[in-house]
Amino acid sequence: MNMTSTPSPIKSRISQLIGNTPLLELPIKVTQVRLLLKMELFNPTGTAKIRMARQMVDEAEAQGKLRPGGWIVESTSGNTGLGLALIAAERGYKFTAVVDKHASADKLYAMQALGAELHYVGGADGALATADRDATAARIARENGAYWTEQHNNPANANAYVQLADELYYALGDQIQYLVGAVGTGGSLCGTARALKQQVPALQVVGVEPVGSIIFGGPGSDYYQSGTGTPQEAEIGDLIDYDIIDSGQKVSDTQAFETARYLARHCGIFVGGSAGGVIYQALQLSKSVPQGSTIVILVCDGGEKYVHTVFNDQWMKNKNLLDQQITEELNELLS
Repeated sequence: MNMTSTPSPIKSRISQLIGNTPLLELPIKVTQVRLLLKMELFNPTGTAKIRMARQMVDEAEAQGKLRPGGWIVESTSGNTGLGLALIAAERGYKFTAVVDKHASADKLYAMQALGAELHYVGGADGALATADRDATAARIARENGAYWTEQHNNPANANAYVQLADELYYALGDQIQYLVGAVGTGGSLCGTARALKQQVPALQVVGVEPVGSIIFGGPGSDYYQSGTGTPQEAEIGDLIDYDIIDSGQKVSDTQAFETARYLARHCGIFVGGSAGGVIYQALQLSKSVPQGSTIVILVCDGGEKYVHTVFNDQWMKNKNLLDQQITEELNELLS
């Protein structure tokens, strides 16, 4: 064997560990349908958004927008900020994350651990302040000559997920009938779907947002799901491509969080709250698709960042989010 042609298992940078995440089959009672979880929580920082954090920095460097010793600014609910904090630490950049109290405290502490500077906006009530975050990030960048990655409108966000699409096609070929994912910036779902549809033109794409988000219409209202959707005071980002999304679905906080809690306690699968919502909707989809279908679910986040919220019984009770009927519904769907 010519060992010089074999990639080394030893990496020299943490960012080289991004990607090639596993697929896990979810045990469901509708046995003629295959439900596969793309476990993006196995990336560094435990989220898919590390892919786009690296891509946005790579493209900014290539375009001369970011130079050695530079300053990165982003408005974030947590996971994008974690990715940018990691890349900034690896490459020697300063990073300022503009955040609000809606973000998981664990995400905020983790960003600080990676050297990020946190700039808070919004009130202490924990409400989403997306528009205020974005305006503040733009101002900080403008006044200090920093580079605002502007994830909602940055084409590099979607470009990052070509690799994810390649991973799915390598593993499954054209045996993917449905792709289901959360829609926030639109980068992960639309970027993956656009690239994958070039190989699998008949692919059906289902986007999932929280009840209260305005991406697929309907009235805006507060929601607790983090890192997904667009609140009513914010603009829908340029990366959301409605021509690629065949169906837009909404999921309540209770449906999302009870699904995440159920998977942890009954399957040992520890995913984030919004990922629970995507899985909930994929389970609903599994009841109506043709036999032999394969549904791939983009699980973009792990559960470790939500132990004080989604997986805390008292927090769930205080927010009136517990519902035994959803647990019973999941018992009928999962084996």
